[in-house]
Amino acid sequence: FRVSEEQNLASLLLHCAQLSSGIQQIQCIKQIIPLMKKMDQNSASDPMVKACLDILGEIYFTLSVKNPLKKVLQSSLNCLPEQFMTEAVQSFVRCLREELKTTDIYLYRKVLDNLASCMEDFNLGKASIKNLFKEVLQFLQKSLLDIQEENRQNSGNRIVQTQLMHDLLAAIKVSMMLVQKLQENIQGNLWKNPDSLIWQSMCSLLKSSTNFLMDETLLQTVQTTSGLAFILFTKAMYETPEQLPSLVSALLMGSVKDTEIPAWFVGNCGVLCSGKFPDSVLLFLCHGALAMLEWNSGSMGEKGEKLLLDIASVLLSLSTKLKESSMATSLSRILAVWTNSALNALVSCSPDLKINLNGNSDIPGKLLEYVYTHWEHPLDAVRHQTKLIFKNLLWIHQTAINGSDEKSDLFFAGLTKSLLSLEWHVRGKYASLGCLVEFMGTENILQLDRTIPIQILDVMNDQSLAPYASDLLETMFVNHKVHFTSVFQENNWIDQWHDTWISPLLLILCEGNNDQTTYIIDYYLPKLLKCSPDSLNYMMKILQASADANLGKELNIIFVVTVIKISSRNRRGALGALMACLRTARAHGHLELSNIMSSGLVSSDCIKQGLVHQHNQVCIDALGLLCETHRSTEIVSIEEMQLIQFFITYNLNNQAPSVRQQICSLLRKLFCRIQESSQVLYKLEQNKNKQELLEDSTKWDPVVTLQQYKVFMSSLCDRLFEALFPGSSHATRFSTLTILGSIAEIFSVQKGQRQVFQLTQEIDSARIQTLLQCLASTFEEVKVLAFELLIKLRDVAFNLQDSENLELLFQVAMDLSTSAKPYDCVTASYLLNFLIHHEELQRICLGKWVQLNSQIDQDQSISTVEKNTLAVIKLLLANVEEEIFQAKKSLLQAAASFPMYGRVHCITGALKQLPLSNLVLRAEWKQMVARLILMSYKLSEVVSPVVQSSSPEGLIPMDSDSETADRLQMILHEIQPQDTNDYFVQAKTLKEYCKVESEKLVDCKPTENICTEIKG
Repeated sequence: FRVSEEQNLASLLLHCAQLSSGIQQIQCIKQIIPLMKKMDQNSASDPMVKACLDILGEIYFTLSVKNPLKKVLQSSLNCLPEQFMTEAVQSFVRCLREELKTTDIYLYRKVLDNLASCMEDFNLGKASIKNLFKEVLQFLQKSLLDIQEENRQNSGNRIVQTQLMHDLLAAIKVSMMLVQKLQENIQGNLWKNPDSLIWQSMCSLLKSSTNFLMDETLLQTVQTTSGLAFILFTKAMYETPEQLPSLVSALLMGSVKDTEIPAWFVGNCGVLCSGKFPDSVLLFLCHGALAMLEWNSGSMGEKGEKLLLDIASVLLSLSTKLKESSMATSLSRILAVWTNSALNALVSCSPDLKINLNGNSDIPGKLLEYVYTHWEHPLDAVRHQTKLIFKNLLWIHQTAINGSDEKSDLFFAGLTKSLLSLEWHVRGKYASLGCLVEFMGTENILQLDRTIPIQILDVMNDQSLAPYASDLLETMFVNHKVHFTSVFQENNWIDQWHDTWISPLLLILCEGNNDQTTYIIDYYLPKLLKCSPDSLNYMMKILQASADANLGKELNIIFVVTVIKISSRNRRGALGALMACLRTARAHGHLELSNIMSSGLVSSDCIKQGLVHQHNQVCIDALGLLCETHRSTEIVSIEEMQLIQFFITYNLNNQAPSVRQQICSLLRKLFCRIQESSQVLYKLEQNKNKQELLEDSTKWDPVVTLQQYKVFMSSLCDRLFEALFPGSSHATRFSTLTILGSIAEIFSVQKGQRQVFQLTQEIDSARIQTLLQCLASTFEEVKVLAFELLIKLRDVAFNLQDSENLELLFQVAMDLSTSAKPYDCVTASYLLNFLIHHEELQRICLGKWVQLNSQIDQDQSISTVEKNTLAVIKLLLANVEEEIFQAKKSLLQAAASFPMYGRVHCITGALKQLPLSNLVLRAEWKQMVARLILMSYKLSEVVSPVVQSSSPEGLIPMDSDSETADRLQMILHEIQPQDTNDYFVQAKTLKEYCKVESEKLVDCKPTENICTEIKG
């Protein structure tokens, strides 16, 4: 049985090697360990098993680090039965030893990745590296030196240097990982034996990290990591760890004395002992000390506390020197790390450190100055770290004062007053106040100034400040609510909370300018409703009362009177504020429209007033209330349908383009809701006998609701097509066609779905004619919308057109293509592009114009669009070629009788809608393109004396270009105005006659006077 299992293991590995699918290989690898667990104790010594373990080792070290199979194999081998561990380690050691023999510098990365993988939660890998610790350490030492030298030799080759930089970074990280995870291998009496290979390798690693730290030609990430490695290696090698903080402090402060530090350190890091190194190196050393030393155990004692304060002093001094963006970002991040280290150190520290870290002491004060000068830094990363530094400073002070009352603490009080005294346009003020709220509480801050909420709301007319202001307001009102709920057992605090946060909001919604109210609705209102959904009833009550009061109902409420006084201005008013609040609340799922309408909180008449309000935004908010919900499958009620029809009647002709866009977008959301909810209703109808789906049927009868949907959509389409009457405005046509396009798209036939409505069922020949007439609009966007809708309805449109009408449409398009009015040729282009989709176009319309290829026409593999486009372009091209021939004789006659730009525009339009990536008639198209290019050159030659690309307003030829000049003079002579009126011809004849008579009768004064009068 044992032999059978071993053979199965070998067969499994062989099968895995033969597979080409990665997923199948993973599944195969997962079967290895269960199979090995079935083997007995003696199987470990079997040659077959040893060979299999060797193969697994080869597979592991061959796979790249990003290959998921490597992770699966590593996870499986972590579960290897104990009896196989010794043999497995030996197999892996053999493979790893071969890896470490790599000499190609550009293959070092693969070895480094394998070493890193072995040390990441892989017991077998760690054991292998532990057995080869000296060899691994020597390889890392060699790789660092080799990569550094290779980088030096490739100076100037950016691509190679970038790769080498990343390899160098990986080597440093693996060296750090080796020291951290296998540190027991370099402890004991290691440093007492300078002749040992491990000690020499460690000295080499320390020296290399120092060199990398000082080399400013390397990437900043390499220098930063080298700073970490330097502190880590020094910590691992230092004989007296309690003296390490003093050494680091001396390095940072530039006060190193050679007599106080080990000779091996001076020999390998002498350049740092001089104290003369760049500011960036000082920064990276600070980072290394903060990241690699233990700050939360108190093991470093007073020397560690002094080092912590020294690091802060150094970092603050560097903040005035390091201005480059990457350095400024690193500095802010390292300062944030320092505040975290200070918090850890305060857990177990001396009283002196608490005094030095008190908010009123020197270092926290300088850190606050750093915050004030950097909280509006142009870099997001710096601003984020500045906020974190400020928040940690508050925690540091609170920890240092050992739980004293924040309310009476002078530091918190002074900081709050200082922040409140700043102007509200200072962005850093908002985040800092938000942090203070978490410590002091909103109520304590409001006691200093109750108008803070109003002041913040007033700032929200600036979009750049609105997000900051809304975040601060959210922090404050959430904290305020938590405070009230913890102090008061009953709900009698809600009125005070409403007075503080809701009332100022409602006032501004009624009286604020459009930008301010928009930003408040977008940024602030949703957060407020999320915190207190029940406050919506209070808002509706106040605003509804105000709106009623404006209609003549007197209500004795101070707030209502205030709003009435304001409502006379050009603002949203109470009704607009009510619509905005309701829309936001419904969109975020805080209310059911049917509930508030049935309960009488908001009447249908009130919503109608909003739908026809003179303020555009009020109309949009009222429409948004009907169209926007947080559930896309929510049923559309009959009341909503009636209100939508009411809205459509009065708002299609809105003259503001942005409002039209919003109207069309909101109605599209409504149609999507109808479509998606109808699918739910169909399913409900199919399963209406199942008990679990009867819950909604008590409220919504699927059959009735689906019929209501169909009637509503049909009625809506009737109104829309009625709006497209001849002479209707551009605004009406744009809105109507956009809405119809959305209906056609959303309610298109989907496979496997029943459609509650289809626009094609509402189409007749008169409505197709209406859409065709829209193509004649002088506005391009109306043409586009009409064309797109016709394309969506082309099947039913073509079925409604007989051969005679189709031929007539084609003739109209050809006539318009030579019209002297530029927009006519655009109409012709859209009309031709529409007709090109007709399968019978060639037979009905093109047969008598061009010679057709019956073989092509009968080939079903060729799309209708491609065949018709080729035929139409062939016809247009033939016409243009004939017109170019005529234009050579008389350009004036061509311009007046058959302008050529219309034909060319139609050809261009037909080519644009051609699917170029899926053409079948390649040979015919090659011939056509050749003819088109030739035609373009001929056309350009004909019109070049008048129009060129370089001078579209008219060419003025150089005197030296005699041929062009003569051609231009001929055209100019041709287009000179000539007398054609008989009156002027007769006057000219009479003038000549008078001249002859005057020569005969010189003395006849009257005759001369007559001729003079005629001349005059």
